[in-house]
Amino acid sequence: MKKPGILYRFKLWLTASSIFTFVGVCVLFAALIILIRSLVMRNSYEILLACGILLLMLIIGITGFWKSRKLKSLTPGWKPPYPMTAAAPGQAGKMIETTQITGLISSIPFFFRLHFFIKGNFSPSGYSKQAVKKKTFSGGCPVFIETSIPRGDTSAQVTFELPMSGIFQGEGYCKLRDIFGFFSFSCGEPHPETIKVRSAPCFGKKNHVNTQSGAEDRRNKPSADEERYYMREYTPGDRLRDINWKSSDRIDTLITRISTDNQEKINRIEVHFRNYCRIDNHGKQGISLEALWLLDRAKARLVYFLRSLMEQNSSFVFDVYASKTQGGEQQHWEIEDMDTLDAFFDDLAGLSFAPLQNEPAAETNKGELYIFSTACDLALPGFLLTCNQRPVTLFISQPETDRSKSSLLKIPKMSNTEIEFLKPYDFYSKGCFISPRCFTSGKIKPLSVSTNKMEINYAEIKV
Repeated sequence: MKKPGILYRFKLWLTASSIFTFVGVCVLFAALIILIRSLVMRNSYEILLACGILLLMLIIGITGFWKSRKLKSLTPGWKPPYPMTAAAPGQAGKMIETTQITGLISSIPFFFRLHFFIKGNFSPSGYSKQAVKKKTFSGGCPVFIETSIPRGDTSAQVTFELPMSGIFQGEGYCKLRDIFGFFSFSCGEPHPETIKVRSAPCFGKKNHVNTQSGAEDRRNKPSADEERYYMREYTPGDRLRDINWKSSDRIDTLITRISTDNQEKINRIEVHFRNYCRIDNHGKQGISLEALWLLDRAKARLVYFLRSLMEQNSSFVFDVYASKTQGGEQQHWEIEDMDTLDAFFDDLAGLSFAPLQNEPAAETNKGELYIFSTACDLALPGFLLTCNQRPVTLFISQPETDRSKSSLLKIPKMSNTEIEFLKPYDFYSKGCFISPRCFTSGKIKPLSVSTNKMEINYAEIKV
């Protein structure tokens, strides 16, 4: 990425390390130039104007410095919504979630306002400079958000959204600024936060899993434990035959017998999330923003798949396999309830690409296999060949291809499927700055694959 210019770095230094703002420095230099010129030309009107500006800046500077010293103990807190979800592109009616700011002070002098800043680095789809060096995409995106606190308020709200899933690492802090924009004084200590941003929701077809196709696990109750129960108060929906009438009559309250174990059939569903991509310095396909957008949409489809099936049948247990970003080791999650599902969604938000590698084939003695991948996964056709003895359902995110080329590549064209676009405005409008080069580099071609069942989600970068 091209290094920022001298003027931009000078402005950044002024706003971060100096009490003067960029506007304040410009006004100060202008007033000094007018004063020097007026003294040489002996123009009393210009001398009066320049001295008035300098006197006003001096009074405001002394007042702001004195008040900022009293606000050193200020400890502002900011709490983003949990879970924090990326802003869905193209959804105009989406409810905007705000971040709550607390711990502010109301005694602010006249001609001053308290400003709250959120500053940090956002790694789209968990991708960062520490993960892979010398890559196509630069990695982190600077984030800078500012809001003014109304006088007399001790709390406020700020709109803090990000365009896609990933990890945000930053801090929130306060500054005391005058209404003319000359000075900016630091107040209190910054409050650091690390936030995992989940993908914007995606909706697709309802998935119906054949319970006979998955691996089954039956929890058998030993005969010695048949009479072991624990009791609780009766709630609507409990079976009448489980009521302990003797105990209920003794305490005049309905008591239900609950077994310490159950004999319900548990259906295990195997899911592979293939977050693979070619990561090198000479390959034609590297990690670009388009690749990260495809990965984000694959995450959203996986979230919808798991959540919808868990809501349909709470007895499902998911075995989810994915690769860690560093090293490429395969990681396993066992999801059996809503709590473990919610924890997995947090891990999934920070999961980025892993380098291509040889991986073991899926077991052949189990039922249907569900695979989520992207067009960046060049090893996907080989993996599907190793799974030819099992029924496979593939969910793939890739860019749209022309109708003339789709027949040659054997890629079905889904006319009723909308393309999910990511635009540069989605970044800049949310205070997230990224180089325009990232929107055009690394064009990805659709992947030619064939399997029993396949659902394609189209996603592209729209400049």
